[in-house]
Amino acid sequence: MADNMWDYQAESGHQTGTDLTGFKVEASDGSIGKVDKHSEDVGAMYIVVDTGVWIFGKHVLLPVGTIASIDVAGRTIHVGRTKEEIKNSPEFDKDKHPGDAGYHEQVGGYYGHPRT
Repeated sequence: MADNMWDYQAESGHQTGTDLTGFKVEASDGSIGKVDKHSEDVGAMYIVVDTGVWIFGKHVLLPVGTIASIDVAGRTIHVGRTKEEIKNSPEFDKDKHPGDAGYHEQVGGYYGHPRT
């Protein structure tokens, strides 16, 4: 599993305690949806994105290490992944996350190293 994939990158601009729910999420090549849920659990930080009709109502789990920047004033999160990468990510399973270490490792391994 990638180092720091489940922690915010310093350059992301994240401030602890900021409620990201409802923020628009932009991949490197376009909009993917809005934040439905987020966690600031140490070592297991993530956002769950509701993709709406983009990929048929699918929810995706993104480790916060995928976040390139956060625009609090504009309520937008920019992730350093393409729409295709996100679309092909392991399917979000609310019953397996966050307690299933294997699922956590699968998602972290899919996204690899943090990017900006």
